[in-house]
Amino acid sequence: MIRKLLYKIRITGWVQGVGFRWSAANEAKERGITGLVRNNPDGSVYIEAEGSREQLDGFVEWCRKGPGVGYVDDVSVDICPTANFTEFRIEH
Repeated sequence: MIRKLLYKIRITGWVQGVGFRWSAANEAKERGITGLVRNNPDGSVYIEAEGSREQLDGFVEWCRKGPGVGYVDDVSVDICPTANFTEFRIEH
């Protein structure tokens, strides 16, 4: 059985208003990752992503590049206890 992890990811840069949440949700779903993505009031994007270490590490690398519009300054990751998400959703 694959051990699931939860990564809490914060992305800063020009990441709001450029389709980052939508692109992140699609990328997560393609990788079999569950969780959520939302914009923070400070202009950053917050993601909770749950999956295997391999899935999540690849997803974090995608987050460092973003969807190709805007730009990413920094990506921080905290590894936390799992939350047992059943889907990946965009929060508004």
